[in-house]
Amino acid sequence: MHTKSAQKLFSHLKPGVVYRREDLLPYSTAVDRDLTTLTKQGVLQKVSPGVYCVPKKSRFGVLPPDPTSLVKAFLKDSQFLLFSPDAYNTLGLGLTQTYNKMIVYNRKRHGVFVLANQEFDFRRPSYGFSKKLTPEFLLVDLLNHVNELVDEDGEKLFDKVKYLSRSLLEKALACAKHYGKVKTKKILRGALNESISARAA
Repeated sequence: MHTKSAQKLFSHLKPGVVYRREDLLPYSTAVDRDLTTLTKQGVLQKVSPGVYCVPKKSRFGVLPPDPTSLVKAFLKDSQFLLFSPDAYNTLGLGLTQTYNKMIVYNRKRHGVFVLANQEFDFRRPSYGFSKKLTPEFLLVDLLNHVNELVDEDGEKLFDKVKYLSRSLLEKALACAKHYGKVKTKKILRGALNESISARAA
């Protein structure tokens, strides 16, 4: 059985929600003791130092907490861009590689962290990051990190870029002025020029 204080704290918690320790201070006069009690009882999961969540169950088992809520609590910040590299596969370049991690562009943390059994690759890109995950930013990001695609031939991928829509290439080139590496800008500029020339021929 939980202590009376731990029970009181638990009554304020909702399944699937991620909490920081400081969020729970109003509900307990001995928050660390109560968090330890609830964690040992298995009704609360410690995600990282100072971050907890209440497991949400379904008929198929325990559901993972929402990744965005996890990252927001972990960073103590809402300024980040979270996405799966699987999104690269939507660009129409014939990519099929799948990933078991999420990428988090942010301004605070760097490194790979496992939160609630989910792997997050936190990065602080020197060239910044978009507020929203758009197709043009995805393309720029893909070209920035093409060396990380172990199952893809970089040169063949660069050649495929010129066959993307002119609209996407134009938007990606504009996006690359803010977030792209020098090589990425060069590839997009060349692809756009070839696309324009091919249509003019």
